[in-house]
Formats: sequence, structure tokens, C-alpha cells
Amino acid sequence: MKKLVVLTGAGISAESGLQTFRDEGGLWEGYNVYDVATPGAWFKNPRMVQDFYNLRRKAVLEAQPNSAHIGLAELEHYYDITIITQNIDDLHERAGSTNVLHLHGEITKAQSSSNPELIYPIDGWELKMGDTCELGSQLRPHIVWFGEQVPRMYEAEKITEKAELFAVIGTSLQVYPAAGLIHSAMQSVPKILLDPKPGVIGNVQNLTVIADKAGTGIKRLMELLLAIN
Repeated sequence: MKKLVVLTGAGISAESGLQTFRDEGGLWEGYNVYDVATPGAWFKNPRMVQDFYNLRRKAVLEAQPNSAHIGLAELEHYYDITIITQNIDDLHERAGSTNVLHLHGEITKAQSSSNPELIYPIDGWELKMGDTCELGSQLRPHIVWFGEQVPRMYEAEKITEKAELFAVIGTSLQVYPAAGLIHSAMQSVPKILLDPKPGVIGNVQNLTVIADKAGTGIKRLMELLLAIN
């Protein structure tokens, strides 16, 4: 089977009811992102950061995969597919996708505040102050915050370099470094961008644009991919 790499962004999860920080002028459920999504915010007010992510986690657990998530899972019957997602939810996995790389972490997991390599599943939606890792350090959300390195970016680039087809769903390719992945794919590789408001992405060869939402445009994207296959 051909190697298909798909980059997904906030737009695909927004259609399952999950708000993004770009929805309301930089506000995320009434919070300024820099008050809850930076290392400095955690140092200043860890309880507020914890409470914020607990609410986000609760919303994720209540959300359901939509037709775009389900369509991507179905493509595993036809392609060797890797999904590289900027999203922190688990909707791809719950839809049935088995090979998902989370660039920005996973909200259903916690990590040690002293050693980021110590990662633990969270039982339920609440991570409490006083919950600690095996080293005795407070557990924090397993999220890549603004100002932190994206530890799996190199891995994502190497996967993309080997793609025989590359698709982008639910992101206008304006958030870096993830947006640069489209340039990691070989120029000869067919590329499809599915987003209602595709941004300016520079010189990208063999690119087809579907200006539509993920949930409705997924049918057209699947048709194009299966025709190529």
C-alpha cells in the first residue's frame, strides 16, 4: 500500500464541538492563552492552568469523532496511513485510526513537571494538584505549551519525507513549525489541502485545494485519494 501522511489541525476537532484558541481573538473558553498555556503561566498559577485543562479534558471526553475522523480511519483499508495531528484530543484514535502522532501532546495524559519523559494516562477528566509522578513532582498536562520545543517535530518531518501522498485537513497552515511539514514532502508527491479558508502557503507543487469544512469535504478528499490509488 502507498504511504499516505495526513496533517490535521484544529478545524477537524472544531466540528466535534471543541473550541480552539483562535476562535475568539486569542481567547480559549474565556482565557487568554498566555495565562494558561505557557511555562510561565504554570510557574505563576499552576492551579488555574490545571483547572483550565481539566475543563478542556472534560470537553474532549464528552465529544465524539465526526465524519472526517471516521473517513480517515476508513482509509487504513487502502493506504499505509500516518496521521500527524496538531490536536491534543483523542478523536482520531476513537474513530479507529491506529497510527497517530501527536505533535502538541495529548490532553488525556499527564507528565512529570520535573521530567517530561515520565508520562502517565489520566483516569477520567480531572488532574489534581497534589497528584505526583514517581519522583514526587507535581503532574502537569502532557501538552506542548507556547515557548516549548515540539519534541516530535523531527520524527514528523522524517515521516513526511517518505510520504507518497500528503494531505492537510482542518488547518490553514499558519501555525509553525507544523505548517512547514507540507514543504518536507517531496515536490513530486500529490498534495491535497482541505480547509474552508486555506491560507497563503508559498510555492507548493502538485497541490489540490478543497475549500470546505473537514466534515463535508472529507468525501471529496477520499474520492481524490482513491482515484490516485
